[in-house]
Amino acid sequence: MRIAYVRVSTAEQNEQRQIDALAKHDIERWFTEKVSGKDTNRPQLQAMLEFAREGDTIYVHDFSRLARSTADLLQIVELLQRKKIHLVSNKENIDTSTPTGKLMLTMIGAINEFERQNILERQKEGIAIAKERGRFRGRPANQFNMEKVEALYKRYLSREISKEEMARRLGVSRPTLNRLLAGLASRVAR
Repeated sequence: MRIAYVRVSTAEQNEQRQIDALAKHDIERWFTEKVSGKDTNRPQLQAMLEFAREGDTIYVHDFSRLARSTADLLQIVELLQRKKIHLVSNKENIDTSTPTGKLMLTMIGAINEFERQNILERQKEGIAIAKERGRFRGRPANQFNMEKVEALYKRYLSREISKEEMARRLGVSRPTLNRLLAGLASRVAR
């Protein structure tokens, strides 16, 4: 099935330009909405992603209509690839059913990863400079009721609760919980 997704950012904008550009594809099902790309609540996008099936092709006028960032675009493309759905963008002239289209998306993904690594590197450099000047102390360490941690850990060991449940009850992420448990294990080993 040939499916189109059309989005304009405000109620004042007109989606007709996109509709006209996509009409050449003999679209069978249209999903149209007027909502900012920054808004993660895009009901028609979600409806389209749920509606599309293996072998379908989704058409967009350009990627900015589909996703609010490169990371968002790659997440949507990955979902479509898992469902074996093709994506065609008029403006970028990319069709993920072709080797060239797949290559272009891979390059977009690589550029996104490169940007992310550069941001992290600049952040590390900034923190190092701030530490040298005595202006950075990091995030305050979490203060834990160790009796509660130990009680939950015993319940985890007896398989009454999962690590996810333990982390939720302590209000921490899984990596933080893992570090906490590593420290707890070293205390118990002494």
